[in-house]
Amino acid sequence: MALAFSSSSSSFLAPPKRISFCFSKTSTSSMKSPSYLTITSFSSSSSLPPMRIVRCPALDRCAAKHSHLRFVRKLKTLLLSKPKCFLPLRVLSRCRTYLNPPPNRSLLSMIQRYPALFTLFHAPSHTSPSLSVLAVTLTPAAAALAAEESCLRACVTDALAGKLQRLLMLAPHRHLLLSKLAHLAPDLGLAPDFGSRLCNAHPSRFRIVDTSYGRALELVSWDHSLAEPRIGLTSNVDPLRQPIINRVPRFPQLKLRRGLNLRRRHREYLIRFQSLPEVNPYSCLKADTAELEEKRACAVVREVLGMTTERRTLVDHLTHFRKDFGLPNRLRAMLIRHPELFYVSVKGNRDSVFLLEAYDEKGRLEVEDELRSVKAKLEELVREGKRMRRERRRGVGFEAYGDEEEEEEEEEEDDVLEDLFDAGIGEDWEELEEEGVIDSEEAMEMDEVWVTRTIYLKRDGEVGGKLEAW
Repeated sequence: MALAFSSSSSSFLAPPKRISFCFSKTSTSSMKSPSYLTITSFSSSSSLPPMRIVRCPALDRCAAKHSHLRFVRKLKTLLLSKPKCFLPLRVLSRCRTYLNPPPNRSLLSMIQRYPALFTLFHAPSHTSPSLSVLAVTLTPAAAALAAEESCLRACVTDALAGKLQRLLMLAPHRHLLLSKLAHLAPDLGLAPDFGSRLCNAHPSRFRIVDTSYGRALELVSWDHSLAEPRIGLTSNVDPLRQPIINRVPRFPQLKLRRGLNLRRRHREYLIRFQSLPEVNPYSCLKADTAELEEKRACAVVREVLGMTTERRTLVDHLTHFRKDFGLPNRLRAMLIRHPELFYVSVKGNRDSVFLLEAYDEKGRLEVEDELRSVKAKLEELVREGKRMRRERRRGVGFEAYGDEEEEEEEEEEDDVLEDLFDAGIGEDWEELEEEGVIDSEEAMEMDEVWVTRTIYLKRDGEVGGKLEAW
């Protein structure tokens, strides 16, 4: 047995070194490969002590707002997936696992929490004309906002297709499962039916293939213009932070957010990590050393976050692509280890990761995405609903449906629409007559109340016209 000693001369922090002994037995089929006793030093990242997350209140508030909108976005997606954009409550109760409201709340109370987005009405039952069922549908403002979002996606369809092509170019095997892309699709700004419309609309870029693990999206052509790391995620640098003399600094500098103090060993590790050569995640599929491999993993996560509309996503969504993108198994620990690039928010039941270079000190995006305006208007309708409920409790404007509690943070679960539709939510509501469904007396009263209380969506500084249902 041969004895060999090897140590990495490029390790960041030499002291202290940890030694690992690895034995490998010699098989009869590989006589030319003798067994080695290898003595190697661990990389500096594994020798670092666990880092404590320093909260950023501004970004935590952004994560909390996204958590509060999950029920609204899920219910809106369900209603828009139906031909007549409404569902009876008894059918909607089968979707409770997907909607995932708080355990102590009913679906009816959750729907009444957003009167500016959803309205209740009595739809005639197909079993007996004299009977009616309580159903939920979108308000005119919510339907108009959905139509505006659909038109906006149609205008930026090339940009959305470019995002999918970039993701496929990041994968070493050049294909990704559609079931995994469905988790990241809402953050990328893709429609729920992107697999049937957007993927088939660009056959020169990618195509859908069948694999042993399910349907996947495969890259067809390589675009060299997209195979470059993203730049311009931030606006112009603040002139107050620019150096007085434009020269190379004497000592290496590490840009950290305000209020974040690191230990000396961690700071030295990040400075030496920053001094490593830049890695292009599109051309470099596998690095030679552990340090460059982590450099590539950070570059891949930066590219994925740069494609999202808010430069943020859930950590669990990134873990679905660990094998596809060559990310480490302890992905969350890697994100926390690099506070100069990412911020992990523990607000809510699932952690969120933010791209720090895209946000200012007040937690606002430096460069707004085109699809971000739709979410801003959705938040405005949610705030309008809170004002309507406040007046409802005071007995002003319309009848009260009962007292409601304050906002609660909703649990976040995976958006698995395919499992929901495969299980079936009923087809009996599709046979309802279209005449008289939306124009019932109670629906007209609700629409009249909403029109008197809601605000019109502003566009170009002018008040919009009449909002019609989509």
